[in-house]
Amino acid sequence: MEILTINNVWMMVCTALVFFMHLGFAFLEIGLTRQKNTLNILFKNIFIITIGLLLYCLVGFNLMYPGEFNGFIGFAGFGLTSPLTDAGVLDLAYSEGYTYWTDFLFQGMFAATAATIVSGAVAERMKIVPFMIFAIIYVGLVYPIVGSWKWGGGFLDEMGFYDFAGSTLVHSVGGWAAVVAVCLLGPRIGKFKDGKIQAIPGHNIPLATAGVLILWLGWFGFNGGSVLSADPGATSLVLVTTCLAAAAGGVVSMLVSTAMYKNLDLTMFLNGILGGLVGITAGADVVTPTSAIIIGAIAGVLIVLAVSFVDNKLKLDDPVGAIAVHLICGIWGTLAVGIFSTNPDHSFLTQLIGVACYAVMCIVASFIIIFALKKTMGIRVSEREEIEGLDAHEHGMDAYPDFRLNEH
Repeated sequence: MEILTINNVWMMVCTALVFFMHLGFAFLEIGLTRQKNTLNILFKNIFIITIGLLLYCLVGFNLMYPGEFNGFIGFAGFGLTSPLTDAGVLDLAYSEGYTYWTDFLFQGMFAATAATIVSGAVAERMKIVPFMIFAIIYVGLVYPIVGSWKWGGGFLDEMGFYDFAGSTLVHSVGGWAAVVAVCLLGPRIGKFKDGKIQAIPGHNIPLATAGVLILWLGWFGFNGGSVLSADPGATSLVLVTTCLAAAAGGVVSMLVSTAMYKNLDLTMFLNGILGGLVGITAGADVVTPTSAIIIGAIAGVLIVLAVSFVDNKLKLDDPVGAIAVHLICGIWGTLAVGIFSTNPDHSFLTQLIGVACYAVMCIVASFIIIFALKKTMGIRVSEREEIEGLDAHEHGMDAYPDFRLNEH
């Protein structure tokens, strides 16, 4: 009982840290975008976490962990079922590391993250209602179904695919949807002129910086909680590899971007940290500290190259770099397990198959959802609304009202 209590308290602390990450995402997104769209971004972030928890309670948790199923899709029923013993008290034999309720809440905090990734990529030009509908379907159905393939004991888990805390299951799932959404939306007005990129700077880089530091702190719960117990050896190793990868990703992205563009770009530095965090998430518990530094460093290089590739070659407008951070580094981190894992059972080929399976499912599902919304109700705001700002037109409010003293 004492061990269960210690483990469960650690899991609840980690749950709180993952919840705190949503503030980090919100700060990062509003900091890297323009002032006139701040309320719109905050509204989406609040909607995602609230509706995400409700959907995960009603259907998501039992879709993701259906028990015995065919390995592709299963459903254990609507809502949460209290695990009681024959005596009518809470069944504490559910797990050695946590109770049923803690399991639900910890996993529920992950569920909303996939849609939050998309929110940043489509910022400043997507209608709010279509986005909300997309988030409901993607978080409520798509995420838990593909999550069951590995974490629910599905066919990829049986194959030996490994993703410790979600480089693919969370970050790439959001990243693939972000690519589809950005393609169907098109770039913001003024982003590309005569084939050349025009910078659209964010309005509050200090907030973006605070957001990244909050996310780094939250990753202690994201990865540390994924140990699913308070085991001192496992949790401390995970926190060390997580921090080293983040630091390496930041430093290397700063060096590479400075070499390429001849200026010390803080936003690239910040995205390098996030890239390192995303990259280590798949294998934080099965790599050495040295390997974690290498994984983070390569993620730092990939961030700089991917941001340039997305902008210059693909001509996709991603205001916060979500595709580079979450998709590209998510793929890298998942494949890195097959290269650096200390577990001989982990195979690069199996990791590659897993990445491909998630790519196909997420691209197809997100395209069907967003394309249907585009054809039925439209997904892009009007030119006037985009120029004047989504805050005024979608919400009728201003995030930074101009208060003036009454002179009379």
